Amino acid sequence: MASGTIRVKAKEKNGITEVKALIKHPMENGTRKDLETGALIPAHFIKEVECTHGDKVVMSAIWSVAVSKNPYWSFKIKGAAKGDTLKVAWKDNNGDTDSKEAKVK
Repeated sequence: MASGTIRVKAKEKNGITEVKALIKHPMENGTRKDLETGALIPAHFIKEVECTHGDKVVMSAIWSVAVSKNPYWSFKIKGAAKGDTLKVAWKDNNGDTDSKEAKVK
């Protein structure tokens, strides 16, 4: 499992929680060539991302090679209160995973 690749913040205002996350990941599409050797750089990209609140999935997405290096995304949810814990997790095409929990502020 990769470790420390996710930065996540969650802030509640008027019943809506905005979640912002940044993942450190190369997101290689498999079509770029190494400048020194000319060999193709193998595809290495995040396939799935998910955010849970308690035992409920509140956001999930299927990604592919079209997402840029070190992807950032944000989304809004209802039902999370200040002090609640949200968990963001990802899984890539090589089987690597990471997750991070954040308290709603």
